[in-house]
Amino acid sequence: MTAEAERLKIVFVGHVDHGKSTLIGRILHDTNSLPEGKLDLIRQACAAEAMEFEYAFVLDALLEEQAQNITIDTTQIPFRTAERRYVIIDAPGHKEFLKNMITGAANADAALLVIAANEGVREQSRRHAYLLSLLGVKQIVVVVNKMDLAGYSKDLFREIEREYRAFLATLGMEPRLFVPASAKQGENVARPADAVMPWYSGPTVLQALDQLDGSRTAHEQPLRFCVQDVYRFDERRIIAGRIESGTLRVGDEIVFSPANKSSVVATIETWNAPSRSSATAGESIGITLREQIFVERGYVGSHQQETPIETNRVHADVFWMVDSPLRKGAAYTLRLATQEVRCQVVAIEQVMDSATLGITPGERDVARNEVARVTLQTRAPLVVDNHDRIAHLGRFVLVDQRRICGGGVVFGGVYTDRTSVKSQNISWSEGKITAHQRATRNGHRGAVVWLTGLSGSGKSTIARALEAELFRRAIHGYVLDGDNIRHGLNSNLGFSPEDRVENIRRVSEVAKLMADAGTVVITAFISPYRADRRRAREIALESKAEFIEVFVDAPLPVCEQRDPKQLYQKARAGKIRDFTGIDAPYEAPEDPEIAVRTDQQTVEESVSTILEQLLPRLRPEE
Repeated sequence: MTAEAERLKIVFVGHVDHGKSTLIGRILHDTNSLPEGKLDLIRQACAAEAMEFEYAFVLDALLEEQAQNITIDTTQIPFRTAERRYVIIDAPGHKEFLKNMITGAANADAALLVIAANEGVREQSRRHAYLLSLLGVKQIVVVVNKMDLAGYSKDLFREIEREYRAFLATLGMEPRLFVPASAKQGENVARPADAVMPWYSGPTVLQALDQLDGSRTAHEQPLRFCVQDVYRFDERRIIAGRIESGTLRVGDEIVFSPANKSSVVATIETWNAPSRSSATAGESIGITLREQIFVERGYVGSHQQETPIETNRVHADVFWMVDSPLRKGAAYTLRLATQEVRCQVVAIEQVMDSATLGITPGERDVARNEVARVTLQTRAPLVVDNHDRIAHLGRFVLVDQRRICGGGVVFGGVYTDRTSVKSQNISWSEGKITAHQRATRNGHRGAVVWLTGLSGSGKSTIARALEAELFRRAIHGYVLDGDNIRHGLNSNLGFSPEDRVENIRRVSEVAKLMADAGTVVITAFISPYRADRRRAREIALESKAEFIEVFVDAPLPVCEQRDPKQLYQKARAGKIRDFTGIDAPYEAPEDPEIAVRTDQQTVEESVSTILEQLLPRLRPEE
């Protein structure tokens, strides 16, 4: 384990002027964590300026910060108690600098939230708590500071605790402790305040920190090796990157997403040092592979048993930080680890005021300092983790014209078991013509348009009409129809649940190859299970093609009434078993890119709806 991993990282947050910087200064002083002579220099500087000494000056190294009397950047400061080592992440309290607060809190194991006893719970106190919950910080200690200015009142402390504890409960947060203190006087920071607060018998601030759970050990999490670049030295191909979580050893089989190509680690290299047998979270390394496979910046290496999520559709909570609003349909650059892809906001489900927690449902613009629950569609495969599982692969920023506009965390992604028995003698053969070159020549990108719906919903009819419309527009399209596939490729499969899964898997692989060749593949399959459609998406994204799920929606009674092949009639009579919609389930898409209602729309209207959203995604990337 690295020294960094052994330290408990605690973000200190609080409303401006609630004494957060003073508390940090007092902690550093009382734990003997200041450089020798530092405090004397600050006292001398204060005396020269005829200023009263403040422990906050320990942190206020920037003249701009002293002039404004606010902290404007995040600072990381080490200290230690008799129990363990810590890193203080000092996050700004003023609302103008929430961006830096988010940056600090995103890396924290716990939070210490400061509230002034003489002012009580303020807007920023609520906003900071919400951001901590958004970023998944579970351990919270609340320090009610400046008790000296409130006469060390027990009743006032209990009232603040009652109010803030109730507020935190609305966020699903349970604070570990509420501690009354006076950082300026040193009461209940390192020493108990028995003389002035005999009514309090709980721990001091430092004792409360020592009671927190230990640091999340990133080296024990699933492996995530984020590729930064690939170099050639002495005829060796070295893949350079940083291990964000987990441990990597020579001899490990490592699979790279989103390509889903694997090889065995031959060596682990570090700069100007001998090769090593292993490396762990927090280390930047280079590796060589026994079998050369194509890997580039942005790829993420993992062990086959615990792979990340590959998708082009992400659900996230986004905190917006600039004056120009976040709008549905707007395009941004999404940066996550070493990945950088273009994305579009395709849905804004709700907007929340981060101070009042008031929620506005439905789609509207997102203003500065608001939090939105959004769906993002990326132009290329994105490798992510849910933030609550692996934080580093679950955080991202949105960039517009080189300016960071918002920060987000990923939630609700579903992991797919991608382990399979595969011969070690089989490797993927890379062609010399890239997908971009094909798209430039064809005038459009390859894509998989996955139509799903009940039998009789109109999938095949819409697929054929869509194919004809693409052909009219000089776009290479082809329909993979369920019946046609079962005449040949899948003629050996029945309709048991296991055979249905294998049917969709084979179709997904064929669609991937055709999309890789630059074709717009239109699939018309019931594909009743969400897990199978999710895996189809991952398979398609391996070729970096667009994947568009289209829900051909029609109520069961309408489908039964149509019943072009009299399948429902036979299923009702018991002549067909495990028929979807009758005695086998259909799991409707929860978040399709496109939905058409064939009981309300004509074929032409349905095709028009699909084209409206499909055509922009087929344009070649510049």
